Amino acid sequence: MSKTILVVDDTASLRRMVQSYLTQEGFRVVTAADGHEGLLVARQERPDLILLDLMMPNMGGYDFIRTYTKEGQAPIIVLTAKLEENDKVLGLELGADDFVTKPFSPRELTARVRAVLRRMSQTPNEQDLLRAADITLDRNGRIVTVGARRVDLTPSEFDLLATFMLAPGRAFTRLELLDRLQGAAYEGYERTIDVHIRNLRAKIEPDPRNPRYVETVFGIGYRFAAGL
Repeated sequence: MSKTILVVDDTASLRRMVQSYLTQEGFRVVTAADGHEGLLVARQERPDLILLDLMMPNMGGYDFIRTYTKEGQAPIIVLTAKLEENDKVLGLELGADDFVTKPFSPRELTARVRAVLRRMSQTPNEQDLLRAADITLDRNGRIVTVGARRVDLTPSEFDLLATFMLAPGRAFTRLELLDRLQGAAYEGYERTIDVHIRNLRAKIEPDPRNPRYVETVFGIGYRFAAGL
């Protein structure tokens, strides 16, 4: 069954171009011209992935992410001409999974879409149910609970936590973690990981300022505490 992609962008020519190309690549594509319309379409169509412009009338991309992530869990790839690092950090903090900078080639966009969808649909080859202290992570259902509380993680946050829990005590560099999330071809930057880690800690740690689970390894990166 074809995956459904929602394209939310106020530029009609870009929507048509992306829709045409992704349709040729075997995807089902639905579109919206602004954030308000995008929310309505997302609620009706339940897309597998969302391509989202930041600068739109009526409801921009940031407000869309704030609202959508409270009710849906499809990964979000932001399409943006803005290159400022703070803009990317804000998008990541709100729940975006990846960024593609305009102008982009259809081939690049398709590669990013396939990479994120592949990561979401992989069948685990290792242990499916991971536990550490009061954290339980179900890799098949992509469900995380802390104690009796279910925690809603973005796809990137979930994959980071799974990576850590599969190798407790191992220190990962930021570049290693970027590669785990997006692949070697991803043109990311290391602060991306810091933002995801901060968001993850806020959701799973009893005290995010003094993390019990996801530890900082100074000068290297991060690790999941061993012996829990």
